[in-house]
Amino acid sequence: MDVRTFTGGGFGQNAYLVVCTATSHAVVVDPGGAAGRMAAALRDSTLVLDAILLTHAHLDHIEGVDQIRAVAPEVPIWLHKDDFELYMALPSQAAMFGLTAKAQPTPTHELIHGQRFTFGDCAFDVRFTPGHAPGHVIFVGVDEALSLSGDVVFLGSIGRTDLPGGSLSTLMKSIREEVLTLPDDTVLYSGHGPPTTVGHERVGNPFLVPHYRGDMA
Repeated sequence: MDVRTFTGGGFGQNAYLVVCTATSHAVVVDPGGAAGRMAAALRDSTLVLDAILLTHAHLDHIEGVDQIRAVAPEVPIWLHKDDFELYMALPSQAAMFGLTAKAQPTPTHELIHGQRFTFGDCAFDVRFTPGHAPGHVIFVGVDEALSLSGDVVFLGSIGRTDLPGGSLSTLMKSIREEVLTLPDDTVLYSGHGPPTTVGHERVGNPFLVPHYRGDMA
């Protein structure tokens, strides 16, 4: 897999174009503020776009879905059912931050924990990781040491839990069971900031390591 990062918007959100290099099939993950540049890159390429995959439905991760759909009008939009209500409330989400945002195309397919999503010769396993958002998921590369991890874990930090539907205890459980069970060399491509690894966060993340008053080793 070739993971291409597009960062933009007022929240500095990372959107990803993930390409199966053997087949030129691709997926878009969390098209946010930089979706226009991603759409242009798709338009100028020979890639076959198979899906828009959403880790969760906070406004900064979905505000550019329509721009990708403008390039690929029939491409399916995948989201966990527990974030559907949040997705449909995008204008209200934006208003909470003093912003405006228009409604986006309706999701077409439901992501399920344990599901395997295939594009070309590549695949992601879907893991349900609520806590930051009710329907948050991460995408773990099959036979690849990488994960598109949304807003669960960042370099030296974790996702916020003070937004509607957030829960710190639930997020910690998700991290313990679905992130820290991955091999230490797994690269985490987060929704904000630079990539990190499971091993780095296991021993150095102050929210996770007991030495720094975190909750887990």
